Amino acid sequence: MSRLIRPRPPLALTRRRLLAASAGGLALAGLARPGRLMAEEPIRVAGIYTVPVEQQWVSRIHIAAEAAQAAGAVDYRYSENVSNTDYARVMREYAESGMQLIVGEVFGVEAESREVAAEYPEVAFLMGSSFKEDPAVPNFAVFDNYIQDAAYLTGIAAGAMTETANIGMVGGFPIPEVNRLMHAFMDGAREINPDIRFQVAFIGSWFDPPRAKETAFGMIEGGADIMYAERFGVSDAAQERGMLAIGNVIDTQPDYPDTVITSALWHFEPTMEAAIAAVRAGEFTAKDYGIYSFMIHGGCSVAPFGTFEGRVPEEAVALMAQREEEILSGAFVTPINDDEPRSG
Repeated sequence: MSRLIRPRPPLALTRRRLLAASAGGLALAGLARPGRLMAEEPIRVAGIYTVPVEQQWVSRIHIAAEAAQAAGAVDYRYSENVSNTDYARVMREYAESGMQLIVGEVFGVEAESREVAAEYPEVAFLMGSSFKEDPAVPNFAVFDNYIQDAAYLTGIAAGAMTETANIGMVGGFPIPEVNRLMHAFMDGAREINPDIRFQVAFIGSWFDPPRAKETAFGMIEGGADIMYAERFGVSDAAQERGMLAIGNVIDTQPDYPDTVITSALWHFEPTMEAAIAAVRAGEFTAKDYGIYSFMIHGGCSVAPFGTFEGRVPEEAVALMAQREEEILSGAFVTPINDDEPRSG
């Protein structure tokens, strides 16, 4: 399927990276307002993650930050597995250590994170959030993986491949960011097969592969022959039962070559690059960076079919290519529906 956008090759993940400087040592250099350093100096960036950096959503941020560091644009540090109760404390520690840009995900600590950001107006905060920017906290910007364009296209593939017209969908939480991806996927599947019905469930966790797997097993027993794997564990269930799956955020086909047809990929690089440029120019402000995940900005793509090349019906391949061209030209706008999806 040569006309679909190919994903950028990821950099290898680095496991435990120790903080390279103490708060006191960095404080001696003085706190600079975002973007006030000379262009040749890297921006000091910190990542704060509530899950391991291998987790699919966080891994995209981590990879983009490491790519920026390899290019000399940033000096990157990070903390992973930070509990919600510790999140505000870690934010303060990084802010006081001289970081200029702090990136993370605050879905469980929305109010507290904004309060911390207000205490450090000289630091830029770019946080994954279910809420929008607040002009009252001008240094706090938000984002999420708004990859509904790619999700729609993968839905077309799923709709063409299902033999039972029954697709299972397992998500973490029914928050707007997840809901819009599921709805886009469902819309894509229905475009090519309007008779499909969906089984939808949420496991109440961002990282619980066993629970996701058991939930998927139940859907397969209920007749689903393709699974939408928004969470880790779903593709394991599909593989064990000889069913198919569609991946989300990262390309998991190498791990499930006979199971995963394709995936909707998230590329955080455009978001990171825009934030770094704003910090360097001294123009970072409260806004929604979610638009940089749209396909038109290079923020998402569809993974190659790989082992499924030639197995997806030509009608679906042609429709996917057509819709992609229309998305990139602006002729087609993927519907956005943030309401909780329901089975049916």
